[in-house]
Amino acid sequence: MKLTLIAVASTVFTLSLSAQAEDMPGMKMDGMEGMQMKQETTQAPVATADGTIKSIDTTKHTVTISHGAVPAVQWPPMTMAFSVTEDQLTGLTAGDRVSFSFRAEGGRATIVSIKK
Repeated sequence: MKLTLIAVASTVFTLSLSAQAEDMPGMKMDGMEGMQMKQETTQAPVATADGTIKSIDTTKHTVTISHGAVPAVQWPPMTMAFSVTEDQLTGLTAGDRVSFSFRAEGGRATIVSIKK
């Protein structure tokens, strides 16, 4: 009996929420025709590090760097590949010591800037 009452109450509650989520036909939208909704665009923060280039793969557009700890993203020292644009690689070769900044988003790190 208690389970039936809980199930009915849950159903009524859920239906009332979905009814509230529907359009509000009585709401006046005069003067809002040209209004655009602002989209939130949040990017991961930029972190900086120093390291040594281990390899460059121009086909995959990656540079593998052995870098020190990066406290801004709570990374320990490691060697990893970063996505990079072709023009960012100009003048760089394996073995170069570099300072770089990057964004880490969704398991992928992308170089923002890199210099010897």
